[in-house]
Amino acid sequence: MANLTTNAMGVEFKNPIITASGTFGFGEEFSQIFDLSILGGICSKGLTLHPKQGNKGVRLWETPMGLINSIGLQNPGVDKFICDELPKMKSYGTKVIANLGGNTTEEYIIGAKKLSVTDVDIIELNISCPNVKSGGMAFGIKSNVAFDIVSSVKKVCKKPLMVKLSPNAENIADMALACESGGADAISLINTIKAMAIDVKKKTSVFDNIYAGLSGPCVKPIALRMVHEVSKVVKVPVCGLGGIMTSTDVIEFIMAGATIVQIGTGNFIKPDIAVDIIDEINEYMDKENIKTLDEIRGII
Repeated sequence: MANLTTNAMGVEFKNPIITASGTFGFGEEFSQIFDLSILGGICSKGLTLHPKQGNKGVRLWETPMGLINSIGLQNPGVDKFICDELPKMKSYGTKVIANLGGNTTEEYIIGAKKLSVTDVDIIELNISCPNVKSGGMAFGIKSNVAFDIVSSVKKVCKKPLMVKLSPNAENIADMALACESGGADAISLINTIKAMAIDVKKKTSVFDNIYAGLSGPCVKPIALRMVHEVSKVVKVPVCGLGGIMTSTDVIEFIMAGATIVQIGTGNFIKPDIAVDIIDEINEYMDKENIKTLDEIRGII
């Protein structure tokens, strides 16, 4: 059988499959469906320093080959996560990634300090969420702003720091380079694409905030292109995500240069989709006589 073991940021994953932030909660509900130790890792629901109730109104809207969300980072806050959710996540026998957002540099710094003294394996810095009115989006658009926030957090962060990029950045390659220069140990991309939906009967925007974040298979070609662009310019590992639904999608991202990948919207469609994907990657590698993923990583 092929060896799916993957090393990124000094962390060894049993395979490159991670469930993406905001699509898997903290894993508890999914643990009743399948053995989560099968996964390479779980990325937590997006966390902020203080608890957030999230956005009002419609939060999810299906669109052809995709899903638009306006959750607004509803979460219990960093302290409650550390006390209540993290111990359960660690019991699942897989790597734990804490996704951290914030409205100000100070919130990011304090949150990173708190998470750094826990046993999370990696901190994923979310500088790209398009659903929060203040912060978030601004940090992930301009390269100089991204450099400032990453370098500030890196000074206090004692865990490997993976920075999640917005596809709405002015220049995705420049953004990745700025984050790498700021001290990022890895880059993950893409987050959702800024989108909207209109209710023609009510004659109004579906979402209270008008714009929201598009994910799902429809964004995959864009995500794949951006992962390829970024992997060609940075030296740190790249985590690819955006519309991954099959093992073929995963192989494409790895061939484009990704070291690890995250599955998001697919978890809503088939809660144990990651299990199928891992099995199918093994089958593909055996059929193609590929011993390790390093043989095909970044070959495009």
